[in-house]
Amino acid sequence: MSAVALMFVSTVPAQACGDEVFGNPSNAAHAGHSGPKAEGVAATSAVKNVEQVANVPDAAGATSVRFLKYGRKDVLFVSGTFGLKSYDVDNPRKPKLLGEVKLPGFWQGEDTEVDEKRKLVFLARDPRAYGGNTQTGESGIYTVDAKRPDKLEIVSYVKVPAGHTTSCVNDCRYVWTGGPAKADNQPADWGGRPIWVTDMRDPRNPKVFPNPIDLYRNDGKTDYAHDVQVDAMGIAWSSGRGGVRGYWTDGWHRDPTTGKVRKATALNPVPYAGGGISELAAPSKFMHNSYRPVGWRAKDGGDHERWGRNGDLIYATEESFLDGCAGDGILVIASLKGSYNGEGWRSTPDKPFRLKTIGSWGVAGQEGSDPASGDCSAHYFDVEGKILVQSFYAQGTRFLDISDPTNPRQIAYHRPGDGRSWYPAWHKGLVYVADNTRGIDILKLTR
Repeated sequence: MSAVALMFVSTVPAQACGDEVFGNPSNAAHAGHSGPKAEGVAATSAVKNVEQVANVPDAAGATSVRFLKYGRKDVLFVSGTFGLKSYDVDNPRKPKLLGEVKLPGFWQGEDTEVDEKRKLVFLARDPRAYGGNTQTGESGIYTVDAKRPDKLEIVSYVKVPAGHTTSCVNDCRYVWTGGPAKADNQPADWGGRPIWVTDMRDPRNPKVFPNPIDLYRNDGKTDYAHDVQVDAMGIAWSSGRGGVRGYWTDGWHRDPTTGKVRKATALNPVPYAGGGISELAAPSKFMHNSYRPVGWRAKDGGDHERWGRNGDLIYATEESFLDGCAGDGILVIASLKGSYNGEGWRSTPDKPFRLKTIGSWGVAGQEGSDPASGDCSAHYFDVEGKILVQSFYAQGTRFLDISDPTNPRQIAYHRPGDGRSWYPAWHKGLVYVADNTRGIDILKLTR
């Protein structure tokens, strides 16, 4: 394997995102806290129906993976506590380091975003970067020019009031940035940072809009908006404390909260559907990220579009850490039916609105798990066809058959004893896993 030794050794705890903890923070191995779970490393490995094609140890500290296409070549981009690295993976058994942006002490580029057309990479700087903290630390966005993956260049950095994750909307002309816990200079009644919008039409001169969006997400309270995923219809789904809510960011649409038709923009999106997740499925109410399956689209002979797959399901991950494993984060599958008229935006503590849970899955007690690690929280996932692959930190990478959404079934797993699985991504039949301690594991499902 071609590898370049990593010069920077991370001192950041090799565990969760931070602040999205439900339960006793002193026992949660997440950013800014330490305790029994931070030290709980599984002593043994467990693997079923998975082949490890390769491991890239020089990417230790990895938190996210993305791909960009250059003609016939696909290049892997990895973000982490080191900054950003690019790899040639034409031969996935021998990945080759191409270029890097060195940011020792960076925190942490979770769910790093790429612009396919302009060959840009957007890195969210969390306020805990470079020894900072959520109360007073600086947050922002680095924009990296990746036109030449062997010559990566930071072309801009802009301060943003949020900085845990940043996500493209409207073809990356704008990015939405959210999280983490609120700063000292933000409103006292906020439970966390909402979404700020940045105009990236000129990536060398980004413009941050002063007023945040996705407010009042937790039964009327402004709270932590963690991450945003955009579905095939162009609807941006914001996940965080209080559930998952989807927005139109372009075109003319009826606003269900007012009953009026108006133009949706990245700065003033139109609510679509979504809402809180039942506390019976996700007691923390903190949803980490989501996925809404919708298929191809075609014109119906007029101006209307029809979609080839029912889009009434939302898949969402709860991230939480409790003593033991039984109550840790769960993958929840919920129905969006009954939420298309703004119900999720009118929810209050007295009259809460919750999506109906139709299925769920947790790693605690499942084959291949190690409860002695004390850490069973869910994290990022990716879907290819009817197979969902998901990271579960110390419980490794799990493959689920979701052909029946009411009954997800585990069909394979990869849990190395020294691993911390953060982020999996399907690519050409393989799964590239950002493992915070091992670097990149490249996996092949053999079943």
